[in-house]
Amino acid sequence: MPTEQALISRLADRFGERRDGVVADLVRMTLVQIDDLDHDAATRSLLEASITENVVAALNFVGRDFDADLLEAPSAALAYARILAQRDVSLSALVRAYRIGHSRVLDDCFTLAEELPPEDRVAVVLALVRRSALYIDQICEQVGRAYERERERWVASQDGERRRWVGELLGGGPVDRAAAERALRYPLDAVHVACTLWPTGRMTSFDLLTAVDEVRAHATAALRARAALVVPTDEREVRLWLALPARSGADRTDLTPPEGTSLHAAVGRPGAGLDGFRSSARQAARVREVLGTRAGAAGGRGTEEPLWVHYADVAPVALMAGDPAAVRDFVTATLGELAAPGARGAVLRETLRVFLAHRRSHAAAATALNLHRNSVQYRVRQASALLPGGAHALDDDFPVRAALLAAQWLGDAVLA
Repeated sequence: MPTEQALISRLADRFGERRDGVVADLVRMTLVQIDDLDHDAATRSLLEASITENVVAALNFVGRDFDADLLEAPSAALAYARILAQRDVSLSALVRAYRIGHSRVLDDCFTLAEELPPEDRVAVVLALVRRSALYIDQICEQVGRAYERERERWVASQDGERRRWVGELLGGGPVDRAAAERALRYPLDAVHVACTLWPTGRMTSFDLLTAVDEVRAHATAALRARAALVVPTDEREVRLWLALPARSGADRTDLTPPEGTSLHAAVGRPGAGLDGFRSSARQAARVREVLGTRAGAAGGRGTEEPLWVHYADVAPVALMAGDPAAVRDFVTATLGELAAPGARGAVLRETLRVFLAHRRSHAAAATALNLHRNSVQYRVRQASALLPGGAHALDDDFPVRAALLAAQWLGDAVLA
């Protein structure tokens, strides 16, 4: 007869076989049930890593029966707790996420326990409840300490004070503008352009701030800004506002990356006054979401080349990017076989997108793509043939242009 621990180990191994599906369900449940944890794509990726490492560690603890004093919180769980502390998310939201995960995992384990001999089920279930609760208590205590230490450090720092004032300004409620301007040393009556900056690869916090300062100096000179405001979002991302000279009707700036930068940038439209301060920041955040979704679809690899993307370039996609599943349905329904992933589909989509963007001029598209005019004609015919309805799908080409733009920026996340 197998021992109780042997039965629990067998159950843990069976659960491990379905781990990926459970992790995906836990991520969805957490984001749906706890609004405070539904941040940008990068933070959601860290949430997924935390849940994955916790599930693996919990299965190992329950299945191997080692001393609880040896338990150490997974590195991704500690990193996620620190990020939440920096973003003013309450510790109670984090602890609630652990309770939701605990309940969900136990439900699955109870279902698997029905496969055990009846005489063993009660003892095994009780042991599962006891061991899993011990894991949750120990890990919550450790991530809670990490959260509190980071929160104290963050709030005490000058960056934390600036971030508090920026949070009030972006919150939309009443705010003492004069006091905010004094604390931030930044004029709120200017025309503002906001940027979100983050590294192209691995980078220490010190190196990130050094790179941001280089961008700040470059952007200030390029745009002749009156002032600049740098506020870290967390240890991996920084916001930059530039107070520009007065201008009218500008839809975008001519801001380009400085030579040798190792930072991506999402750039909002210029906007006047406090409303412009807020709207440009919202737009930069939406562009960041687009690029985060794109990187997530590529397995988090992203690109080592710095991407500097303006809201004006991706506005339709930025408005859609909050619901990748709905965008994918739209793209695949609109493009049909042209939405197939792979190099050939990407070439045909890009050729058709440029052709439509240049008012259906084969010559202009050929110049833009550095191709022969006949090559553009051939590719456009091929691409059109793959659309539902063929070339007639271009009679009213707005849906096709929108779908091609979404495919360009969101990539595999929205392809068939």
